Amino acid sequence: MAKLYFRYGTVGSSKTLNLLAVAHNYRQQGKKIILMKPDIDTRFGKEKIRSRAGLEQEADVLIHAGMSLLSLDFQGISCILVDEAQFLSARTIDELRSITTDWNIPIICYGLRTDFKSFLFDGSRRLMELADSIEEVKVTCNYCNRKAIMNLKHVNGIAVNEGPSVELGAEEKYLPSCFPCYCIELQKAKSLRKQKVSCLEPV
Repeated sequence: MAKLYFRYGTVGSSKTLNLLAVAHNYRQQGKKIILMKPDIDTRFGKEKIRSRAGLEQEADVLIHAGMSLLSLDFQGISCILVDEAQFLSARTIDELRSITTDWNIPIICYGLRTDFKSFLFDGSRRLMELADSIEEVKVTCNYCNRKAIMNLKHVNGIAVNEGPSVELGAEEKYLPSCFPCYCIELQKAKSLRKQKVSCLEPV
């Protein structure tokens, strides 16, 4: 039986580069794959799946709100790769789970686990609940040599943890951070604003 995989990591952990490498390997073997991404991810162009290293490919399927994946034809497909899976709805993750069983096709989803406020995205939460395999794509903290587990948002070089959870951006807005450095950077920002609150409270 085919499996549903969730490969998660912080910003800057080369998740998309990993996805594109897997896609290349399948295609080198002459196997058909489908590349999917949520249509709200327009950072590098709506149809583009692009890594920060500059490699890119066209998405075959753009997943939008209200769309059903169950109506698509997956005949002859060897693997489905999904980028930015955290932005998908729980219902879409349920459909991906169904496709692995109904079509016997492995599906590998890549995405963030949590937002910059430390809360699970809906798509990531459902993947944590349903995936057969959950793997971490690791990267070191931007500020030290510990493993990054947080996505630290910053504006004009100052850390913040307020605003909408879904706010597109790359290195100009988000940095990978371990939890101690996450707290330190937010405390620095709070000191600038003369506030003394928990590092998990809004700055």
